[in-house]
Amino acid sequence: MQSLLTTIASFLAALAVLISVHEFGHFWVARRLGVKVLRFSIGFGRPIWSRRFGPDQTEFALAAIPLGGYVKMVDEREGAVEPADLPRAFNRQSLRVRTAVVLAGPVFNLIFAVLAYWLIFIVGDVGTRPLVGAVTEGSIAAQGGFRSGDELLAVGDRATPTWESAVFGLLIAASNDGQVTVRVRDTDRVERTRWIGSNALYQAASSPGLLRGIGLSPYRPKLPAVIGELVVGEAAERAGLRPGDRILEADDQTLADWDEWVSYVQAHPEQTLQLRVQRGSEVLSLDLHTSRRMVGDREIGRIGASVEYPEALLDSLKVEVRYGPLAALGASVQKTRDLSTLMLRILWKMLVGEASVDNLSGPISIAQTAGQSASFGLLPFVKFLALISVSLGVLNLLPIPILDGGHLLFFLIEAVKGSPLSEEAQLGAQRVGLAILIGLMGLALYVDLGRLFQP
Repeated sequence: MQSLLTTIASFLAALAVLISVHEFGHFWVARRLGVKVLRFSIGFGRPIWSRRFGPDQTEFALAAIPLGGYVKMVDEREGAVEPADLPRAFNRQSLRVRTAVVLAGPVFNLIFAVLAYWLIFIVGDVGTRPLVGAVTEGSIAAQGGFRSGDELLAVGDRATPTWESAVFGLLIAASNDGQVTVRVRDTDRVERTRWIGSNALYQAASSPGLLRGIGLSPYRPKLPAVIGELVVGEAAERAGLRPGDRILEADDQTLADWDEWVSYVQAHPEQTLQLRVQRGSEVLSLDLHTSRRMVGDREIGRIGASVEYPEALLDSLKVEVRYGPLAALGASVQKTRDLSTLMLRILWKMLVGEASVDNLSGPISIAQTAGQSASFGLLPFVKFLALISVSLGVLNLLPIPILDGGHLLFFLIEAVKGSPLSEEAQLGAQRVGLAILIGLMGLALYVDLGRLFQP
């Protein structure tokens, strides 16, 4: 119950922050350029709180449906306007002013991402060293010369101090022509160059699980089968297992390490396992009934438990990426730019059928990620906010009527033809845009539900 409440609260907090940033962009630029703002609303529908401030007595409101927001400006197309307010009506502004007001929302989302990443890089971003574990025989990585124990140093000219940056670098490189070079340090501490064909990398990047697609697995040290954290309500907790318990045997089979334990569980979906467990100085017998889930076309068992990592081992695998203020600003701008480019590429691939719709994330996935990131601490949550803020900025710039990008498209047409589109044409286009948006949201929700209810 606590986890669900954390997820909901984190999701609502994220929405409130990011919607406020976006709408404040519209509001601030409109006010600076002389447009009168009537209402600044977070959420849609009936206001549950509102106050008026400023010389124009602008209404600031929180509404009942927290799935968006809006800035309502004086506009003759939306009702009668007082004669004194006509010069400040949005529809009477120059094309330059109207473009700046509409563009401000997505731009403020991107600026927020830059500032968030700047803060993260100054404080220090902690990740995992990109050490290669297994290399699948005959895979793209094996053909490129990768070996177990390699530490990835750079993809092209992009440094990769963590697995996150390594995967990100590979995704960015996936659209390059020719061979993608990866600089590594091997087990003899010698720096070498490995290669991945860009076509093969492009194919692997079109579906979730890039590393698996090219045949690389992150290094996983051999650990004893000791329970770390438990998922509330799942099989391990129901069986009475506790953090710190060491699994000695399952069905009279001795377990050497955690990997053997995971393999045994996965091979026995929806079966009762008889365990011998060491808890302190005691050895207990427990019955554990596994649950099941589908991974691709394969059914595996699961129990809802993670391994306990020794603190010293965790420290040896951690890397902190930290910059000075000026270098952090450059890194944050590049990160935001690269994320924006990557999102556009993935959207295009999905549009032309070259990427799986499994790359989509709907409200359920976003809420789950919000809760998980918040549970890890403030900086992971800020990183999550930055990522979603980039997504909002990019998506809102798409030339789909009803989004900011759709309005910008109307303005471009107006600039070319010398007059605005008729209201009938704009309304028709907005109906089409709304249908597209509802379709995308429905597809994302469908993908979410498929993940949520996957056996």
